[in-house]
Amino acid sequence: MPGPAEKATEQDRRDLIVRVARELAETEGWAGVSTRRLSERAEIDIGDVYRHFADLEALLAAVAVCAFADLAADLAEAHADATDEPEGAWPAVAAAYLDFAYANPEVYDAMLALTPDLALGVDGVPAAPRAVFTELRAALAPLAEGRDPDTLAEVGWSLLHGVVMLTRGGRLRPEGQEEREAMIAQRLLRWPCPAGGNSLGASADMP
Repeated sequence: MPGPAEKATEQDRRDLIVRVARELAETEGWAGVSTRRLSERAEIDIGDVYRHFADLEALLAAVAVCAFADLAADLAEAHADATDEPEGAWPAVAAAYLDFAYANPEVYDAMLALTPDLALGVDGVPAAPRAVFTELRAALAPLAEGRDPDTLAEVGWSLLHGVVMLTRGGRLRPEGQEEREAMIAQRLLRWPCPAGGNSLGASADMP
């Protein structure tokens, strides 16, 4: 049985593989991540990669879980730094989410496009994805106004994810990005909606 020092070394090696895979994906895309490239970049034997990860799918999931933990920490920090009224937490958390998604596109894909089993807010998945949902829910809870906080968090997450993917895909007007993000963070999820509009975004004088 390995002693504590050997266990620590094995955990360090596993963490190194995950970190290098994450860096390699961001620079070369997931198509560039292979056991050979990981072995070369991390300066370890290929056998070490397979000892910790049966295949690249398992490694992808490990990268995603690690990234979920980082995102949850970013959201928690943004929430804690929101020093105004409780309603001010959502704009800060939404901005932190978008910053992370745009700064880490390949890792974001691993989290939310390439690992369907890691569903936010669902029991039975690792704690890190559920922690992201918990942070989104906590930030939106002060805006619930009688609405179900879980559903509101799902809507908020959907809006953030949608704008990220459509923006990255070049499907939206670049000049409208700032206004879109401000609308999601500051107006769209508030209830009742701001004066001069209604919940469907139509003008106040429409029938």
